[in-house]
Amino acid sequence: MAYFLAILSAATYGAADFLGGLASKRASTVAVVFWSQGSGLLLLLLALPLLPDASPSRTDWFWGAVAGLAGSIGVGLLYRALAIGTMAVVAPTTAVCAVVIPVMAGVLAGERLGGWTIAGIGLAIVAIVLVSQERRTGRAVRTGMGLAFLSGIAIGFFFLALARTGSAAGMWPLVAARGFSLVLFGTIGATLGPSTALGAGQRLRMAAPAAKIALGAGVVDMAANAFYLAATRLGPLSVMVTLTSLYPASTVILARVVLGERLNSWQVAGVVCALAAIVIIVGAG
Repeated sequence: MAYFLAILSAATYGAADFLGGLASKRASTVAVVFWSQGSGLLLLLLALPLLPDASPSRTDWFWGAVAGLAGSIGVGLLYRALAIGTMAVVAPTTAVCAVVIPVMAGVLAGERLGGWTIAGIGLAIVAIVLVSQERRTGRAVRTGMGLAFLSGIAIGFFFLALARTGSAAGMWPLVAARGFSLVLFGTIGATLGPSTALGAGQRLRMAAPAAKIALGAGVVDMAANAFYLAATRLGPLSVMVTLTSLYPASTVILARVVLGERLNSWQVAGVVCALAAIVIIVGAG
């Protein structure tokens, strides 16, 4: 079940990133993040009464807030990078940075991995690198790659912080994370001027088409967070994070189908390696 949840998390994270990047091409990044985070929080609050009772501790609230801070930075930078760069390149670049931090933390914490599992993780990282191969050059591409790198580091700490919460906390750490993010981006949107690194026109208003996409991104992203949190409580962190970090395959496929972004031979090989990595890791488990 843990492997299935991690793979499901990867698929939905990739879809959420695609929607968030698409919305960020039409509106300011701050507005997109604010409304997407808000829709995800609303979905979670509506679902909480239907979930089993939970009793989060102060530690769970703390790590939820830390996850909110790291996730806010990561998502903001990621959406901006997706808006100005090539989605099929930005997403995997972020993922390869994001997967390193939690995997290293899991290994240092004493997780014992079998030979096939290690091979699967290695192949997954190779897949992420292959999918990120892009022939285009230019200032926008370089800026997008730089933001993707920083985003990946922040998202890696988000994965790590969320995994530090206890199973008794249920989904409440996600409430802390989303609440923190909503307040942060609401404040940014209300105080920053029009010229910031997150995009021009930092107002929280959006046109209806972009708003619908942003709200959809938030709902899908919250589902992905829930799947990931459940997966980390059932399986080893390093394996769950690696499977979850295969989300670029979903983003790349959607960018190809919806936006017509073409994949080169290296990227096609990366998608194939990602699928093979899933088979190896799940089989080893």
